[in-house]
Amino acid sequence: MAELDRSRRPRRDRGGTPFPDLREPSPASAVSPVGALRILKIFCARHIGITTRGAYGEEARLDGPGPVGAPPVEPSRSEHPKDHPPMTHILIAGGGIAGLTAALSLHAAGFDRITVAEAARAIQPVGAGLNILPNAVRELDALGLFDALDREAVRTRELRYYHCGGGLISRERRGLDAGYRWPQLSVHRAHLQRTLADAVRDRLGADALVTGVRVAGLTTLPDGRARVRLEHRGGGAHGHTTLEPDVLIGADAIRSAVRAALSPDGGAPEWNGLLVWRGVSRMPAERVRPFMFVAGSDRQKAVVYPLSEPAAGTGEVLVNWALMRPADSIDDAVRGDWNRPVPPTRFLHHYEGWEFDGVSVPEVLRASDSAFEYPMVDIEPLERWSHGRTTLIGDAAHAMYPVGSNGATQSVVDARALAHALALHADPAEALRPYEAERRPAMTELQRANRQLGPEAVISLAHERAPGGFTDIDEVIPAHELAAVSAKYAATGAFDPATVNLGSPYDVPVHALH
Repeated sequence: MAELDRSRRPRRDRGGTPFPDLREPSPASAVSPVGALRILKIFCARHIGITTRGAYGEEARLDGPGPVGAPPVEPSRSEHPKDHPPMTHILIAGGGIAGLTAALSLHAAGFDRITVAEAARAIQPVGAGLNILPNAVRELDALGLFDALDREAVRTRELRYYHCGGGLISRERRGLDAGYRWPQLSVHRAHLQRTLADAVRDRLGADALVTGVRVAGLTTLPDGRARVRLEHRGGGAHGHTTLEPDVLIGADAIRSAVRAALSPDGGAPEWNGLLVWRGVSRMPAERVRPFMFVAGSDRQKAVVYPLSEPAAGTGEVLVNWALMRPADSIDDAVRGDWNRPVPPTRFLHHYEGWEFDGVSVPEVLRASDSAFEYPMVDIEPLERWSHGRTTLIGDAAHAMYPVGSNGATQSVVDARALAHALALHADPAEALRPYEAERRPAMTELQRANRQLGPEAVISLAHERAPGGFTDIDEVIPAHELAAVSAKYAATGAFDPATVNLGSPYDVPVHALH
C-alpha cells in the first residue's frame, strides 16, 4: 500500500454552503414501502420455494426466476474480477457503520450477492461526532474511502486530559503526529454513514441497501443457514418475507434482534447509572482550540473537539461535545436509545464554570440548539458470536461504553476481519471460527477495559488523589504511570503505532481459495 499523503487535502467547493447539510437525508437514502418489498422479492426469487407476503397482503410463491405470472426479475450484480461461488448470498441486518462497512469489505473480497436490510426508513443524519482511530482509518483507506471522509473531517493531532478543577493532567500526540501512517479522524457520524451508504449503492447497486426492513426473528437450519423473517412497516403498508441466506451477519446495533435470537438468555443492554448527552455546536473558530479534550472525573465528564475546519466566509467550526453524569432512574424502554432529543438547558447548569485552556463548556452548550440523551449502557461479553452460518459484528457483538474512541473504530475492523475470513474459506461456517477466534477475545478485553474507563482512568485517578486540584501533576500521577495507562489501552485495542503501521492484515489475495 502506498504511503498516505500526509498533507491536508483540499476541500470541495460547497457552493457557498459553510457546512455540509447534515439535516436532510440524500435523495436515494429511502426506499418506498412497496419498493422495499419488491427489492426483497427480487432476492427471494433466487431462493426456490420462499413465500413472500406483499405490501397489500397478497401472497405469492416465488419459484424459479420470479413470482408466478410476473416477468422474470434478476438482482443487480456488481462486476468483480474475483471468482466466488455464484450461490453465496449474504444478508446483513443493519445499515449502520458496521453493516455498511461489511458490505463494502465483502464486495472488495469478491462477493457480489449482498443485501443490507436497515430497519430505519431512511439513512438519516442522526447522532453527533465520533473519532475514528488510525487502525480503522487504515481499513477505510484500503476500501478507497479515505479522500471522501477526509474532506469533511478534522485530523486530530492532540488529546488532552484535564482535572475537573481545570488543571492539565496530560497531553498526547495523536494520529500522524504520534507516528502513525494514517491520521485519527474526528468526523460527524452522519458524514461517515452517508459516505459508506453512497459507496454501497455505487459499487453494489441501488438494490443492495434496503431501508424500512427489520429482522423479526430467525431459526438455524440443520445445514447451519438461518431462516430469517424480515418485516416491513411504513407508509401504511405492512409485509413480511422469509429468506434463507447462505450467511447472515447481525450488524443491528446494541438492541440486536439477531443477537437476541442467538442468545435469548443474555445480551440485553446493561446500564451503569450514568446518562450521556451529545450534540454539535457551531462556534467562531477563535473560541475553539484545535485539540480534543476529556475533563472531569469518573462521575462527571465532558469531551469536546472540533469536527470541521473554519468555514470560508463565516470562520465558524462545528464542535462536538459529549457529557456524562449520574441519573436517578431511567425507564427500561429507553435503554440503548441514542436518538432521544432533549434541550441543552436540561443539564447545562451542571457544567457552569467548566473552562479548560480557554474553551468554555457552557459556551459550547449554549451554541447548540439541541442535544441527544441516552443511558450509558453496554452488553455483557458474549461467550460466542457465531451459530452455524450466522455471526455478529459491531455493537451487536460487543457494545461497549463510549470510552477511548473505540465504538465505530472496532466496528470497521470487525467488518474487514469478517470479510477476510469469508474470502479465505469455502465453508462459511468454517470461516466464522477464525473470525471469532481473532475478534471476540480482544473485544471482550476491550469491553472490560472500558468498564474501568480505559485511558480516561487518568481523570479519575487525578480526582481521587487530588480532589481539590493540583499545581504539579507529577506529584499526583507520575509521567511513567500516565504513559503506562495509555500504552496498555492502545495495545488492548490493537491501535498502537507499531501494530497499525504494519498495514492491513485483511487485504484479500487476488487468488484466494475461492
